Amino acid sequence: MTLSAQDLAELTSALADRLYLQVANWNLYLGDAGLAATLASECAARLDQGAAVCARQALEAVQVGIGGGATRLPLARLVPPGQLRDLEELLQPYC
Repeated sequence: MTLSAQDLAELTSALADRLYLQVANWNLYLGDAGLAATLASECAARLDQGAAVCARQALEAVQVGIGGGATRLPLARLVPPGQLRDLEELLQPYC
């Protein structure tokens, strides 16, 4: 499934403002981390699989550099479980 440019921009904005990664007790929103557009693109490529599968696979596909990029972790390892449900809810209208 392909999203229009406007839909992709709306999804990116929603992800930037609503989702965050968590390290210790710090929450870093995806917009501030510069990861919202990457996650939106990964989600857009998987929308035909349904919101739940799309969310999980996209979070695994986005690699986050840690310590200057020496180590990379999937975004799925840095997002709390409640955020996965929020992502699924955000994706539902597009699926």
